[in-house]
Amino acid sequence: MGRHHHRLVPERLVPALGVTLLALLPLAFLTVFFVLPVGGMLVRGFYPDGAWDLSGVGEVLGRDRTARVLGFTIGMATLGTALTLTLGLPLAFVLYRLVFPGRALLRAIVVMPFVLPTVVVGVMFRALLSSGGPLGFLGWDRSWTAILLAFVFFNLAVVVRTVGGMWEGLDRRAEESAAALGASPTHVFRTVTLPALLPSIVSAGTLVFLFCSTAFGVVLTLGGLRYGTIESEIYLLTTEFLDLQGAAVLSVIQLLAVVVMLTLAARARARSEATTDRAAARSVARRPRAGDAPLLVVAGLVVAFVLTPVLTLVLRSLRGGSGWTLEHYRSLGDAGASPAMRVSILDAVQNSLSTAVDATMIAMVLGVCVSIVVSRRPRAAWASRLVSVLDGAFMLPLGISAVTVGFGFLITLDRPPLDLRTSAVLVPIAQALVALPLVVRTITPVLRSVDPRIRQAASALGAPPMRAAWTAEGPVLGRPLLAATGFAFAVSLGEFGATSFLARPDRPTVPVMIYDLISRPGVENMGMALAASVVLSLLTVTVMGVVERLRVGSVGAF
Repeated sequence: MGRHHHRLVPERLVPALGVTLLALLPLAFLTVFFVLPVGGMLVRGFYPDGAWDLSGVGEVLGRDRTARVLGFTIGMATLGTALTLTLGLPLAFVLYRLVFPGRALLRAIVVMPFVLPTVVVGVMFRALLSSGGPLGFLGWDRSWTAILLAFVFFNLAVVVRTVGGMWEGLDRRAEESAAALGASPTHVFRTVTLPALLPSIVSAGTLVFLFCSTAFGVVLTLGGLRYGTIESEIYLLTTEFLDLQGAAVLSVIQLLAVVVMLTLAARARARSEATTDRAAARSVARRPRAGDAPLLVVAGLVVAFVLTPVLTLVLRSLRGGSGWTLEHYRSLGDAGASPAMRVSILDAVQNSLSTAVDATMIAMVLGVCVSIVVSRRPRAAWASRLVSVLDGAFMLPLGISAVTVGFGFLITLDRPPLDLRTSAVLVPIAQALVALPLVVRTITPVLRSVDPRIRQAASALGAPPMRAAWTAEGPVLGRPLLAATGFAFAVSLGEFGATSFLARPDRPTVPVMIYDLISRPGVENMGMALAASVVLSLLTVTVMGVVERLRVGSVGAF
């Protein structure tokens, strides 16, 4: 008995020890490259001369401009979330509950805006709404309406994928039973379908609100400094006025809001996972009926809304003073074509690609470690709470100001052994921080869906902990790993907030080049910005297309 007990103790401790060691690497990375820079930014604002000074907090919060910025951020995020949900729910139904030719293509089109760089989305809507654009007659260029439309364009994929995936897995037997008892389709939706979808709707809504309130590139490109959100105001206070206390106050407000949004999303996601039994679900997509006509019309209009800015960008990049031309693309090859250009487009693309590769490798290594840790379901209540805290901690970079992180890098990583201000490694590290939450959110649900009894059975048969885990989880990781790699690479290619602070003048990425071009007046600069945006969009969409093809053809379940 004693020998048996003595033998079992190490066997129980080994998996726990392995999980703990896996957590140490990403925790160390998060501490050094997120907590330290953000904390350094806050200390510079609240502890300027070796003593705590909170006297300016009231002054910052009492400013008329601060009130306008907070009101505009909350108002635009609320409007953007409401409009995105209104348009996204009918589209989710059409794409995930109906069967028709071209459905897979339409799904890909709807997801495309989410992987596009935010600065490219801003350029798209400027091309669409400016005086020379197809919708220039509306007078919405440089207006809050343009920003709102860009928010919806960018975030539709969040609603469609989150709610659509849940809708696709719902068991239709409850709906069919209610209909057989005489309930109308509207009554069935209100009493059966909507309550089942509510957790996924709340989860999607909180994420959309978060993305709208932190959309730095879109706001800066479309509104300039005329319309300020918390994100753009932090940028203005740090770069133009060196008001670190004002920036610190806004960063704290943003951090608190991010924690609240992520908490709501996590609870909604947990409810969704708890109430959905995918194995028992019997969801059968059907062909459209006459009663689906209004939803099909709405879905068609939404798809047209997604395609219009994209097509406008491509067409206007091919227009010059003499009609159709490739002049803007040729000019990108000449670093001296504009004072705004430091290098040619080929050099900028090479910088973007090499940086994105490094960032993706960092994000994937850390993301897999985090996913393994937070996907475990410990029995002890304290351990379960600790896992939840860790899960939330690694989501924070998703919503905290990239400007805060970028500026924090410059003011904290400036002395040995972390004197990295002039190092090229800072840019991929910053991009990896942004991509890390998406990697975790892609891989973790798959690991959580694996029955832990498979791993326990493998251990009972004598397999070491690593072999037991791989036996249970390895077969289902192929697709998620490919999808996470694609998302990380696409996000890194288009990251602009932190990169705008950290990129060296002689090594700009394509998003930085685009912003430099649109910041200078002149038709030529705008034309080259349009062409560069097309190049960056093609790179991003091509990467996602290749990854999607590999993901579909890989072995495993998703």
